[in-house]
Amino acid sequence: MFPRLLEGLGELLLRFLAHILFDAMPTILGFGNPLLDISAVVEQDVLDKWGAELNNAILAEEKHIPLYAELAKSHPVEYIAGGATQNSIRVAQWLSATPASTAFVGCIGKDAFGDQLEKAATADGVNVQYMKTDTPTGTCAVLVKGGERSLIANLSAANCYDVSHFETPAIQDLLSSAKIVYTAGFFLTVSVPSMVGIGKHCAANGKTYCLNLSAPFIPQFFKDPVAEVMPYVDFLFANESEAAIYGTTNGLGEDIEKVALAIAAMPKASGTRPRVVVFTQGKDPTIIACGGVITKYEVPALSADLLVDTNGAGDAFVGGFLAYLAKGGDLADCCSAGNWAARQIIQVSGCKIPEGPCSYSP
Repeated sequence: MFPRLLEGLGELLLRFLAHILFDAMPTILGFGNPLLDISAVVEQDVLDKWGAELNNAILAEEKHIPLYAELAKSHPVEYIAGGATQNSIRVAQWLSATPASTAFVGCIGKDAFGDQLEKAATADGVNVQYMKTDTPTGTCAVLVKGGERSLIANLSAANCYDVSHFETPAIQDLLSSAKIVYTAGFFLTVSVPSMVGIGKHCAANGKTYCLNLSAPFIPQFFKDPVAEVMPYVDFLFANESEAAIYGTTNGLGEDIEKVALAIAAMPKASGTRPRVVVFTQGKDPTIIACGGVITKYEVPALSADLLVDTNGAGDAFVGGFLAYLAKGGDLADCCSAGNWAARQIIQVSGCKIPEGPCSYSP
């Protein structure tokens, strides 16, 4: 009886602490697609079977639906809290070292996977405010080979996010309190009206709106939604492949430095500050364009034998960058924090937040 009493008191204490913690309003707010990653190291024939390419991400088609169950039967798999925006927000919370400084909004199912996602994100200190639906929680197959990864996302419940949830008082309160709002480009396939609403709010209130192109198919096949949101974007993130696709799709060529300068010079809804364009290139220098100037930031080298999995590297970079942007850091500070965060994540499988307090110092 006494152990049960202690267990009950412990549960009450956790709820009390969570209530205190999440009564505070976040500085950084993310909207995106929460997914449970199903990660496995695979052979080339698995990639070939499902039409997957390393260093790429695609949305699942009907032919991919059997993949998730087959992967779990044929390979040792790990289930990891995922979704690009949620990953970045979790990393930002880790580096911020300030309780309740982040929040995340998306849609999950009323199922065990959804419970697992909510538990994991909350344990990382993120105030999650999910819309919940009867549709199963979204999953993402993470196929890892030689340290590189291919992502096949079955959005499922994540695809059900509706602007009506965005317009609720609880979510609008979070939006009103946040100084920085971030969405991955994947959310363009789900709720452009929510993203435009975020952009208008940020432009009208002098806040910072950040967007990531996220995958080559976003600028390639969702050109119009990208263009609709772009006027509100203060910080645009992409890797070199996404940047090149954006350039060719929009008649800007494949020279990503020229593409960065062109995007930075595009009209903005808020004229209070110039747009900043951040293009990562893996181990090669990060390119930043702002005010007609290109600046490059070196990426510290990592020994090849320490590389485990690049899944989440880009998300972690953005998370570290945003954490130090919220602290008032300059672009060099933000890049340094982003590179450090990415370096930690690629040394583990998936986007797992290391235990204990963050050891980063500028």
